[in-house]
Amino acid sequence: MSKRKQHAPEFKAKVALEALKGEETAAELASRFGVHPTMIHQWKRALFEGASGVFERGGRKNPEINEEQV
Repeated sequence: MSKRKQHAPEFKAKVALEALKGEETAAELASRFGVHPTMIHQWKRALFEGASGVFERGGRKNPEINEEQV
């Protein structure tokens, strides 16, 4: 049995942006990038839902510091 592929966030963003363009179907993109069409739909939805975070006020949020790790 093979392990699942782990794709880099940059790759996911690239594929999702291509899907948002709408120039190719999910099946065409899937064959071009070697991923399942369902993954393309999930990445596209995640990109669309998270896009508003780019324009939030205050820039990036500071990560919470865990006292036990310090």
